[in-house]
Amino acid sequence: MIHTSLSVFSNRLRSDTEQVKEMFHMFVLFFLCWCRLTGVFGESVSVMEGDSVTLKTDVTEIHEDDDILWTFGKENTLIAKINKDKQIFSTYDDVLDGRFRHRLKLDDQTGSLTITNIRTEHTGVYDLELNGLKLTSKAFNVSVHARLPVPVIISNSSQCSSSSSSSCSLVCSSVLNVEYQDKNTYSCVLNNPISNQTTH
Repeated sequence: MIHTSLSVFSNRLRSDTEQVKEMFHMFVLFFLCWCRLTGVFGESVSVMEGDSVTLKTDVTEIHEDDDILWTFGKENTLIAKINKDKQIFSTYDDVLDGRFRHRLKLDDQTGSLTITNIRTEHTGVYDLELNGLKLTSKAFNVSVHARLPVPVIISNSSQCSSSSSSSCSLVCSSVLNVEYQDKNTYSCVLNNPISNQTTH
């Protein structure tokens, strides 16, 4: 009887242990998938063409043994590097046919990267890798939007100025959206994800 009870207890213990192992493996798998997705999508940054954007390391001060690498795009092209111990603070702005020429600035205290006078060709993923006491990586998905012109509303009929006119055609240059508002007022709206321009 005692032998049977011990056998049942032992089987339950093995079963519980296997469940704990299975739960642990599921947690590890979930964590790895989450880390991978975070690396793929990263932090989204939207900026207007011609402005500057700073990609922050979230470090207040670089330590002596820290190495920082900034890369760009699918090919992970090296665009900036810091090795404080060897006093290396370099930007590689001639890569990719010089698209970053005279635009990259490194903060020698934090390792943050600033891109000045940004253009639409700078849209893409910027990866940060910080090797020090621990390995830290971070991705920035940068979207650069063109500046919008002020839209112009043009009437293509001389009758539009007449108050007795029953119809009038309006054309919005850079046609995106023409909206009717009360009291015979029309507006032409141009917009992108971070700005808009309107003419009434």
